[in-house]
Amino acid sequence: MSSDDSKLVERSINTIRFLAVDAIQKADSGHPGLPMGGAAMAYVLWMRYLRHNPVNPGWFDRDRFVLSAGHGSMLLYALLHLTGYDLSLADIRNFRQWESRTPGHPEYGLTPGVEVTTGPLGQGISNAVGMAIAEAYLGARYNEAGYPLVDHRTYVIAGDGDLMEGVAAEACSLAGHLRLGKLIVLYDDNRISLAGSTSLAFTEDVEKRFAAYGWQVIAVEDGNDTEAIDAALGEAGREREKPSLIRIRTVIGYGSPRKQGSYTCHGSPLGPEEVAEAKRNLKWPADKEFFIPDDVAEHMRSSVEKGIEDEAAWERLHAEYGAKFPDAADEFDRIITGKLPPGWDANLPRFDGDKSISTRKASESVLQALAPHMPELIGGTADLNPSTLAWVKGWGDFQPPECIDLDCQGTTGGGWDYRGRNIHFGVREHAMGAAAAGLALHGGILPFTGTFFTFSDYMRAAMRLAALMALRVIYVFSHDSIGVGEDGPTHQPVEHLMSLRVIPGMTVIRPADGAETVEAWRYAVEKSTGPVALVLTRQNVPVFDRGVFAPAEGLQRGGYILWESSQGMPEVILIGTGSELAIAVEAGKEIAAGGTAVRVVSLPSWELFDRQTPDYREHVLPPAVKRRVAVEAGIVLGWEHYVGLDGAVVGMKDFGASAPGGILFKKFGITTEGVVETVRDLLKR
Repeated sequence: MSSDDSKLVERSINTIRFLAVDAIQKADSGHPGLPMGGAAMAYVLWMRYLRHNPVNPGWFDRDRFVLSAGHGSMLLYALLHLTGYDLSLADIRNFRQWESRTPGHPEYGLTPGVEVTTGPLGQGISNAVGMAIAEAYLGARYNEAGYPLVDHRTYVIAGDGDLMEGVAAEACSLAGHLRLGKLIVLYDDNRISLAGSTSLAFTEDVEKRFAAYGWQVIAVEDGNDTEAIDAALGEAGREREKPSLIRIRTVIGYGSPRKQGSYTCHGSPLGPEEVAEAKRNLKWPADKEFFIPDDVAEHMRSSVEKGIEDEAAWERLHAEYGAKFPDAADEFDRIITGKLPPGWDANLPRFDGDKSISTRKASESVLQALAPHMPELIGGTADLNPSTLAWVKGWGDFQPPECIDLDCQGTTGGGWDYRGRNIHFGVREHAMGAAAAGLALHGGILPFTGTFFTFSDYMRAAMRLAALMALRVIYVFSHDSIGVGEDGPTHQPVEHLMSLRVIPGMTVIRPADGAETVEAWRYAVEKSTGPVALVLTRQNVPVFDRGVFAPAEGLQRGGYILWESSQGMPEVILIGTGSELAIAVEAGKEIAAGGTAVRVVSLPSWELFDRQTPDYREHVLPPAVKRRVAVEAGIVLGWEHYVGLDGAVVGMKDFGASAPGGILFKKFGITTEGVVETVRDLLKR
């Protein structure tokens, strides 16, 4: 590199640093340490390796970049602005303000070029594992010799905090097993956390840990040595059998005379005097804010021309691929746009007056019917596919082709390679939730996960972020209540339904029988944005005869009148979900036999019901009818939303116990008799 080139690189890096510093100082809020210390590694990655098109951030075969250390968001915003994304200097100046396009942590869907909402540490790097899985699957399915239609990398900048979080350990262990060679993590090893030195709590040998996971590990001892970083990225790019961790020793807050290397610059602005001192220290105009030298602007905006050329080359490849492999190309084009294939629901099972069946078993039947039509439907469980039945049997296990040498023994059938559609996450719910979000973020995938409902707690952070990003993810939860039985209270979800219902943007559906389960899946597949949680029984439940009861299509509206004893206004309304709807029906019939007008309402999804028009909701639950009883084997708190202060709830007020499920329902009073008694008490008022 010539002297002039070297100086241009240095000016470019300092431009990144001080755009971040000035924005943080103007906002009087933010994290300057990472942008200052990590600017050099970010520059090398973005200007020499990252394949992206600033004028079309959604180009499908772009490399994905994840700033897992999301608190350093101004590093990303500076890069986006300088390389030509639709992010203005005015946006940079408006950092962390109301309705800003540059919020405190990166938000997917808000800022052009932001691939993932990050901030909760460990989630971003774990999302990236899902992105790398998606790339490997789609490449294995669609690439042909000479036509690498899907061929890109996933890059991450992660910090010490990311690697301390347990979710990252789970996800990175899985990535090593799966040999995701196109996943490359730049580890910002500055040895400082918010509360002080990492030596307070984090003294493990990270390099040995990742080597044990099966990663390639590369060390760069000077975070400002751009040529060493360049060489490390080149080495990582040549490794196709292992993901790569590049440990880069940086200095947090680099350039700040009094604060660099200290936790004091992790999460607080430098202050006006220290900003000026840092600029003078790095030979930057101390009297200028948001300064971008002309040659730096021209140099970094060259990313636009390069990105346009890269995308155009891919489009030519795409066109040639389409001419030679038209059927595969049509399928590929469909899935990357998120469209459903014609006839996708033609073979869905029907349940109408059948013998009893668990809703997890009904769900399994739906998945098998969908799988042949929807190659984008891939996912897996936390070592629980024989229990949750969340699998696509016969479609193979997602494994590196070499897995057969490890004596892999799967239960789904269909062989082992990256074309397999069943992902074995192992006992790693944290990683599964985060990776599922990454699969959805990547595009071309409709991911599903499966575990026992009580273990949704492990996935909560990832599910919350999926809802925040409005991602299309289907969470399959079985073993949904005290009906689990003998496994006891550790495995019996009680508070979990309410816990998920309070997440904005999450649609929770608890179907009551096989027919409602089909409709729940129909809704989940057709929903274009936002996650859906399907909450299913372990135990068999009756299948309603839809000649007697209302059609299960009513589930699409969240709640519907299932049955009523007579026309006109009811005196009592019973509301049930899941396995308890049958209890409500039996109680309703008994009460009606005594001359009381009864309506039974199936309410499998609060979110869907609350989105209906007021007229429809009042038709189902007339405000004049105050005597309402809800029946659900979950915590009763929250049902006031529907039963009001004059109603009652038959449900759980404490944890469950270990005994056969039928015994538990009796002991906790969630029975026909318990509901009838509750209604009679209301009628006396």
